[in-house]
Amino acid sequence: MGVEQFEDLVAWQKARELTKVIYHATQQDGFAKDFGLRDQMRRAAVSVMSNIAEGFERANPNGFHHFLVIAKASCAEVRSQLYVALDANYLSQSEFTLLRSQSQEVSRIIGGLRASVKNQQKL
Repeated sequence: MGVEQFEDLVAWQKARELTKVIYHATQQDGFAKDFGLRDQMRRAAVSVMSNIAEGFERANPNGFHHFLVIAKASCAEVRSQLYVALDANYLSQSEFTLLRSQSQEVSRIIGGLRASVKNQQKL
């Protein structure tokens, strides 16, 4: 059975999980009051899953590949912002490590999907 909708994509499912944990982390204590960082991290996380969905719905490999590139870049943005949150003591080292690991996993999955889509472009 093939992928029929973006919700079937493991990359989108994992990006959704990442977004959920980012929202949870940014609701905690001082983090919730740092509106700039909190909102930017949330937007970046939402951007990952949204770009996967939008690219899939383009229904052509070129458009999908383009949006996967953007999604992967947004994942890097989340990781970079995690360092800011760690340095500002909004996250413990263990929370940071877990979130960074999740974002790295999403990035790897998107990278694999992007490579697969790129191969489809060549066919």
